[in-house]
Amino acid sequence: MTTDLARRPPVRLAPGEGRQYGMGRINAVFKADGAETANRYSISEWWLEPHTTGPGTHTHPEDDVFYVLDGTMTFLVGDHWFDAPKGSFVLAPGGTPHDFQNRTGAPTGALNISVPGGFEPHMPGIVDWFLEHPPGDPGAPVDAPVSRVRRTGRTLGKRVPR
Repeated sequence: MTTDLARRPPVRLAPGEGRQYGMGRINAVFKADGAETANRYSISEWWLEPHTTGPGTHTHPEDDVFYVLDGTMTFLVGDHWFDAPKGSFVLAPGGTPHDFQNRTGAPTGALNISVPGGFEPHMPGIVDWFLEHPPGDPGAPVDAPVSRVRRTGRTLGKRVPR
């Protein structure tokens, strides 16, 4: 019996290739999602320029898996911030508050796997949110909280001081 899973073509991308989402000092590159994975998971890279905050503390029902590709990324999982150098693995189970930042003077990037899939359709709303709330420097004083924005099940929240 042939299934939709068996009919999917292989995906081959060169470094830097994929669907790009620029968000100022953050760039996301989606490698596989939706049709490529039968909506079972999504795989993307997230690159942050030096001294760049992430999305702010947020939750969503999907598990978020991160593998640091380069540099040192700082993560919040639950109520604990920690540094994750290149080669580190981080799992934020679905429903767990989490965030990520680059507190260093060098670019940093992480591979992200979101399970289950269907993450990429949220990206236009996330890009709009970042255009309204540009990433800042995590060492700068935190201003008044950013109002919460709900986009089809994903909540982006206020920036939390380190």
